[in-house]
Amino acid sequence: MLTINVRGENVEVTPAIRDYVEKKVSKMEKYFSPNSNPIAHVNLKIYPSKGTKVEVTIPLPYITLRAEEMNDDMYAGVDLVIDKLERQIRKFKTKVNRKDREQPGIKDIPLDDIPADDAKEDQSEIVRTKRLSLKPMDAEEAVLQMEMLGHEFFIFEDAETNGASIVYKRNDGKYGLIETNE
Repeated sequence: MLTINVRGENVEVTPAIRDYVEKKVSKMEKYFSPNSNPIAHVNLKIYPSKGTKVEVTIPLPYITLRAEEMNDDMYAGVDLVIDKLERQIRKFKTKVNRKDREQPGIKDIPLDDIPADDAKEDQSEIVRTKRLSLKPMDAEEAVLQMEMLGHEFFIFEDAETNGASIVYKRNDGKYGLIETNE
């Protein structure tokens, strides 16, 4: 059975909103096996500009399903997020069906039989390869380099740890740092 946690930021989650979200998200139960007991984390946000954001995350052992949608109407945002999650599940199931022949044990994924989409939708084609040498620097210098290049992220070697790190620009305009364990 799918457990649904609904949380609101800058918005009171009224019974009407909670019922709508639970009704829509519970339709995804058909994709999960009965003994998997997944938990859907739903986060609803309202911004001062009156825009809304709906985020749904469903962590599973082999994959984390996550989708978010910005919309003026929260109810429409919920519908669009559910559509995105269903596409992710179909895409994942298509990949799993291809790998079933090669990797025993992958069938333990807690998703019931999902009709696999045509291979047309699953065209994850790499169209460009870039090679780079990582330069030692600190995170602040990496942010400057990223900004000068006009990129959304920048990979560098952390001068203190000698490990590969990534700085990236967040949707809120601030910066994030991803460090690797070496």
